Formats: sequence, structure tokens, C-alpha cells
Amino acid sequence: MDTMQALISRVSVPPKLLSDPAPRGADLDEIMAAAMSAPDHGNLSPFQFITIEGDARAKLGDVFVEAMKKRDPSADEAMIEKERNRPMRSPLIVVAVAKIDEHNEKVPAVEQAVTTGIAAYNMIVAAQAKGYGGILLTGKNAKDLNVKAALGIEPTDEIVSFVYLGTPIKQVSEKRRPDAAQFMSEWTG
Repeated sequence: MDTMQALISRVSVPPKLLSDPAPRGADLDEIMAAAMSAPDHGNLSPFQFITIEGDARAKLGDVFVEAMKKRDPSADEAMIEKERNRPMRSPLIVVAVAKIDEHNEKVPAVEQAVTTGIAAYNMIVAAQAKGYGGILLTGKNAKDLNVKAALGIEPTDEIVSFVYLGTPIKQVSEKRRPDAAQFMSEWTG
């Protein structure tokens, strides 16, 4: 698949449609190399990637449940089970973390987070180009300090995305895209 086709045809594959095999070995190495090509003002490399697979996904589900119970002590059993099963929906999760340097005067925190977001996006495009699928998800767990602590992430750092990766169990139809011209304007001074 050529670069333009990979970019234009990118689709998000819902986690429930992702199965084994997940990218591993040389495939995962290439996907992560694509992540490293994200624009990086100041060459800060403000990212960290935490891979979660196998039994660790169930442990992450337990972390999500405990965090949810702290956020919402009235959570019912259905909510608890949904949270517990969230990481089990795909064979591999990569947590994309922006390691924020708050003292960098030249590169604001938002740029560091954007770099990490682009790296995560590059992972999705690269995975699709290699025959895998994926999706970028956040939600309350991405902002939860208890989840961050369990994953060894500093409170000042940002979970930019939980990147769910695997092999699609069925073809996801291409998304209808808006016409780019509708979002463009020209400024002439």
C-alpha cells in the first residue's frame, strides 16, 4: 500500500473487531519506527509507549475497575464488568504517554502532547498498511490519576491514547470523509 492510499483509506477498527494475531516482532518494530517519525519540535522525544498484552490486560481491567469505583462509588455490576472487560477487547494495547516537560520554554506542553498523538496516529496507519487494524481511545481512564499511578505514569504526564491493535475479524467499511475544501480558507493579510 502506498503512502497516500494508507493515509486516505485509514479507518478505525473498533476493539471488539480486533483479534489475534496482534503485531509482534518485526511488524511491531516497524510500527513503532513509524511512531518515532512524528514531528518533534526541539527533538524532545516526549513520548513513552507501554505495551499491554496477554494476562496483563486482565490486570489493567482490574485497575480500570478500581479507578471507576473511586470515581463513582455507586457503579453497578454491569458498569463494573464493562470496565473490567475493556482491555480484553483486543490482543494488544499500547498506552501512548506524553512525558511532559513543563519547564521547557520553547516547546509548550500542548506541542509535546501533539507529538505523542501523531506518533500514536502513525502507529495506526502503519498497522493498517501491514494488514492489522487499530483504534485510538481515551475516556475517563486516560485522565485518571489512579490509572496513571498503576501504570507508573507521573501525574503531570498525559495518557494521549490507549492504542488498541490486532487483526480485524471483518472488513470495516471506509468512512465517508468531508470535503477538505469546506474547511479551508485563505488569509491574505
